[in-house]
Amino acid sequence: MKHDPSAIDLYGLPVEGVQLSNFCGGNLGSETQQCVEVGAIPGVEGAYVLGDSKNPGAGQLRFTEGELDDFALGYIAKRGLTA
Repeated sequence: MKHDPSAIDLYGLPVEGVQLSNFCGGNLGSETQQCVEVGAIPGVEGAYVLGDSKNPGAGQLRFTEGELDDFALGYIAKRGLTA
């Protein structure tokens, strides 16, 4: 089902079955590897969940695709990185 993720309560959506991808850095290859986990919320186009692989019990944050894009571009620019 297609929804406008900015018009719904992202935290009210179930995330069972979400496929998380890890973006890791620091302590590579160790048990304490630091990863940001991100995955699309099933059933809602353009809605995502983020977590911390080191501390899965800390909860997850939820964002729209537009919010994540704005964050990523702003972070890259602020840090002087290139994509």
